[in-house]
Amino acid sequence: AEGADMLMVKPAGAYLDIISAARAQHDLPLAAYQVSGEYAMIKAAAQNGWIDERRAALESLIAIKRAGADMIITYYAKEAVRWLAQE
Repeated sequence: AEGADMLMVKPAGAYLDIISAARAQHDLPLAAYQVSGEYAMIKAAAQNGWIDERRAALESLIAIKRAGADMIITYYAKEAVRWLAQE
């Protein structure tokens, strides 16, 4: 991480263990990118009525944060802000 301003892990959901390990080893800001495929899986499952989109999306973001990410880049950013403001 020498010379780096931050570290980024992607795809975030598949690499929660890597996010956790990076957090344990480095003090740099740690970004996690929830890639379009992760977003699309949740969207498709919700559209088919298999899951509750809000609950699944927020749980996936909480898992990324819990793993140690300082910032999360996600296609759910606008929805997450709205959902969290309603709580």
